[in-house]
Amino acid sequence: MNSFTILVDSSCDVPSDFLEEHGIRMLPISYEFDGKEHSMGYWQEISGEEFYSKLRKGSVAKTSQTNLNAYGTTFAEYAEKGEDVLFLILSSGLSASYSNALVAVREVQESYPDCKIFPIDTVSATSGIGLLSHLAVKKRAEGFSAEETAAFLEEKKHSCLGLFTVDDLMYLHRGGRLSKLSAVAGSVLGIKPVLNLSPIGTLALKDKARSRKAALQLIISQIVRSIKPGTELDTVIITHTDCEEDARTLAGLLTDAVKVSNVIVMMMGPVIGAHLGPGAITLIFEADMTRDEYEAKFY
Repeated sequence: MNSFTILVDSSCDVPSDFLEEHGIRMLPISYEFDGKEHSMGYWQEISGEEFYSKLRKGSVAKTSQTNLNAYGTTFAEYAEKGEDVLFLILSSGLSASYSNALVAVREVQESYPDCKIFPIDTVSATSGIGLLSHLAVKKRAEGFSAEETAAFLEEKKHSCLGLFTVDDLMYLHRGGRLSKLSAVAGSVLGIKPVLNLSPIGTLALKDKARSRKAALQLIISQIVRSIKPGTELDTVIITHTDCEEDARTLAGLLTDAVKVSNVIVMMMGPVIGAHLGPGAITLIFEADMTRDEYEAKFY
């Protein structure tokens, strides 16, 4: 029997069978697409192929954080049953969802003062949350409580490095992550950026490549220099926005360069995919240094 319940939001990318196998509940972050609001989570109302195909043709997707009422209702449901909850949430550097969850916890605790709900600001997105969910499942199986697992993840999240490349810089501009001038100039020049997740969970431009192949190789070089020689990575999650062939190429470059126990390649969900656009690839792994140490050493 599970000693506590694990919740994630739908900015998390992890295979659906993993969620089902481990009883993880995904709370939807709604998004508007072609004038219609979608609030059923991952790809329950539209397929990934259709979503990204429409983005390529000019459709626009807009996302919003989960509201207080939705969080409050969910938390009260578990508090009433006396179930402890660990909730992995999209980075506070990218969304107000975490701050909303904190308010909702305080409100529920007014009626259920003994309830134990632990919201975690993952300082991550997409498969970064997915990787932390793998670690949460592992600690729970080892007999850790929700509180102990939360403390473990609060430390471990800082060594989960996220590396990204995108095909079209204009999506980052529309999401407020890049100036229009930089986006237009980069697009004209054919620049393929390599970004990472900063220590506070925001996107940061770190390298620029002249080709897709060079961008993928830059990602691999960043991984190699962030781990000790001979390190075997446990689980690495690669997500893509309808460019599986390139994602598989990255997976091959990874396994040629370092030892990896488990590589998961999957389609990125719409919540983050809307901001990165078609042709984006992300890779999340557990490094041998924190993000702060990585920034200080290499940037």
